[in-house]
Amino acid sequence: MSKLCSSAADAVADVVSGSSLAVGGFGVCGIPDALIEALADRDITDLEVISNNCGIEGVGLGILLNNKQIRRVVASYVGENAEFARQYLGGEIEVELTPQGTLAEKLRAGGAGIPAFFIPAGVGTPVAEGGLPWRYAANGSVAVASPAKEVRTFGGTWGDRRYVLEEAITADYALVHALIGDTDGNLVFDKSARNFNPLAATAGRICVAQVEELVPSGEIDPGAVHLPGIFVDRIVHTGRQTKHIEKRTIAQES
Repeated sequence: MSKLCSSAADAVADVVSGSSLAVGGFGVCGIPDALIEALADRDITDLEVISNNCGIEGVGLGILLNNKQIRRVVASYVGENAEFARQYLGGEIEVELTPQGTLAEKLRAGGAGIPAFFIPAGVGTPVAEGGLPWRYAANGSVAVASPAKEVRTFGGTWGDRRYVLEEAITADYALVHALIGDTDGNLVFDKSARNFNPLAATAGRICVAQVEELVPSGEIDPGAVHLPGIFVDRIVHTGRQTKHIEKRTIAQES
């Protein structure tokens, strides 16, 4: 059965309101922009997005934020997106802020079929003890706070240490971007654009990949494959991606 889709719109046609999406990218680097734009053209809402962050205003996931299509976000930081911050602080969306390494491992564990794991990051903080604001009320008070998590002590090379239990993440769909893909779904990512893409891909029950270059099956050297096609359910050739700059810094003339 062919994995090829004729367009980005066709590739995400069955995403419905309330779906959860694991989205690759870091800021605006390696984001599946064509797939996100296709969702923005759909009349769907209440999406739950798991991604490192939500891009910037008007770019990537920032488009879905502007359209008020997102209900909940699991991310490591708000970043440069002022609209993301405004909606979060205004109580319009729920945000579960998660340490970046923990988020990466939660996605990896989800893709590997590991339901939960213990990690030292966050012990002794509200990450483990609970109380982080997930959703604010209109008056600025905390409407929904994070729950406390299980903490256990384990012995090891450095003696007894405390670890917090983190649950894995899986999503209904994964949306990723790759530089090269073949017709079997094997993917090659471009340098830093690799970022969260492989992790998001494995955590999605249905993985949709947009690729800048599509080649026949067998053309990619097996040793060069970053993500095996077994994880990819749909692939769409979108051509060369527009390269956005998240924060432009220009040196002053001396």
